[in-house]
Amino acid sequence: MDITELILVDHDRQRRGFALSDEAQGAKADNETVQAIWDGLAVLLDAHADAEEKFFYPRLLDLGKEGDDETEDAIGDHNDIRDAVRAAGTHRAGSQVWWSCVADARTANSDHMGEEERGALADIRRGAPLALRRQLGLEFAAYEASRAGGQHIDRSDKDPDIYIEDHG
Repeated sequence: MDITELILVDHDRQRRGFALSDEAQGAKADNETVQAIWDGLAVLLDAHADAEEKFFYPRLLDLGKEGDDETEDAIGDHNDIRDAVRAAGTHRAGSQVWWSCVADARTANSDHMGEEERGALADIRRGAPLALRRQLGLEFAAYEASRAGGQHIDRSDKDPDIYIEDHG
């Protein structure tokens, strides 16, 4: 599969994960259930950002100035998402402050997905050959699968300018 398709599949999984957390909150699910749902979503969010930064955004930078601007925004968005995920991890699942951190993660992620779907994904489809997108898709999928248990994910925030300098 093309990397842009896989990213869209992940976006759907992320949206569904947040919807499931809504249902858990509405049903007043116990904290153990809420934590389990969040843990799976948090790993997906972190692994997805890590994989995009390894495979997708370096290729977007190959497309030129517009790729630089979109990559700068995306790396900043990933930092916001990671920060909110980390913040949730410092609070008791189900607490009011924890739900606030989950809401922050959702807002940052929703903003990022919208921007990415309107810009970066379309740019890659227009500018990168299908064979390259498919090869990147295989690498992206294997990388994410190897991190599905939460291990070996780079959860560090990145300076967008340094990222662009290192990968551009």
